[in-house]
Amino acid sequence: MNNRLALITEQLKSRLDAINDPLSGKGLFTAGRISGLQAHEDGKVSFTIEAPAAASAQYVALRAEAENAARSVEGVTRVIAVLTAHEAAKAGAGAVKRIIAVASAKGGVGKSTVAVNLACAFASLGMKTGLLDLDVYGPSAPTLLGVGAKKPKMRADKTLEPLPAHGLATMSVGYLVDPSQAMIWRGAMATSAVRQMLDEVAWGELDILVLDLPPGTGDVQVTLVQRVPLAGAIIVSTPQEMVLADVRRGVAMFEKTHAPILGVIENMAYFEDASGKRTHIFGEGGARRVAGEIGAPFLGEIPIDVRLRESADAGAPLMAAQPDHAVSQRFRAIAAAALDNVARLSKPAPTIRMS
Repeated sequence: MNNRLALITEQLKSRLDAINDPLSGKGLFTAGRISGLQAHEDGKVSFTIEAPAAASAQYVALRAEAENAARSVEGVTRVIAVLTAHEAAKAGAGAVKRIIAVASAKGGVGKSTVAVNLACAFASLGMKTGLLDLDVYGPSAPTLLGVGAKKPKMRADKTLEPLPAHGLATMSVGYLVDPSQAMIWRGAMATSAVRQMLDEVAWGELDILVLDLPPGTGDVQVTLVQRVPLAGAIIVSTPQEMVLADVRRGVAMFEKTHAPILGVIENMAYFEDASGKRTHIFGEGGARRVAGEIGAPFLGEIPIDVRLRESADAGAPLMAAQPDHAVSQRFRAIAAAALDNVARLSKPAPTIRMS
C-alpha cells in the first residue's frame, strides 16, 4: 500500500471509529464491527459492517451514516459498504454463517461462470468465502478455477480438505471423479453426493458459502433446500423469452421451501463494441421484466465480454484476475446488493455447522 492509500485508510478508520456501535457504545472499529476495509487507487472504498443477527435492524441506518463518513474523506470518490447480519461463530468445528445458492432452471445461461465470479466478488468485499460446486451432472469449477487434476486431501477425522483457489475455499464433485468418464447419476446417487459435499468437508470458519447448483428443479435442488437453511437464492437467466418461464419455476421452487430470493441476474444481456454501441443478441430486458412481475429484486446485467470468456477458459476468474475490469465491477456491485438483501430479507439464523 502506498503512502497516499495508507493515509486514506487511517482517516477512514478514524471517521468510522467516531460512529458509536449501538450495542457496546464503542467506536465501530474498536468494537470490531468493521472488516475488509480497502482503499483503491481510483478512490473507491469498500468495507463490511458485521452486525449481530438479533440486533441487525439497529444497524440499517448506521450503514448509511458509515457510508457518508467514508465519503467525507478527501480522495474518496465511491463507497461500497456492506451490512451483514449473523450469529457469531463458535469455537470448535468449522462453521458457515450464510449459505447462498446460485441457480438456474435451464442450462446454458452461464450460471457457473456467474457463481465463481460472485464468490470472488464476496471475497473482495472482505468475506471469508467458500465455493461448493454441486452440479453433479456437469461440474465446472475445476476448469473455471484452474484447479486441474488436483485432489482434496482426507483429514484424520475423515473429512475432506477444501482446495484453495483465488482466495476461496473450494470443493466440487469434479475434484473427486474422473473427468473423462460420463457423469451418470440416478436420483439417490445425486442426493447422496450432495449430502457428502455438505457434511464431510472441513470448511472452517466462513462468512459465505456459495453453492453452484445444477440447472433445473429436480432431486438435487430439493434435497439441498430441505437439508440446509439458505440465506437466499440468486437466479441466473438470459434475456431470452424461452428461458424466462423457467426462471418463474425456479423462483417458485425456492419460495415453496421458504428460501428468500435475493435477486435475479441477467447474464449475456448485450454485446458492446469498441464504439460503445450495444447489441442485444438474446433480447432486451427480459430477466429484469420477469423479476418485476414476480416481485423479486433485480440485481443487474452482465454483458457478453470476451475477457470474461477468456478468463473462464484460462481458469482465472475475471473478478480475481482483473478486479478493476468493468465487468468485475458489475460483479462486485451485484455481490454488495445481494448481501444487502440477505440482511433485509433474512430472519435471524443460527450458525450453520458442517459436521
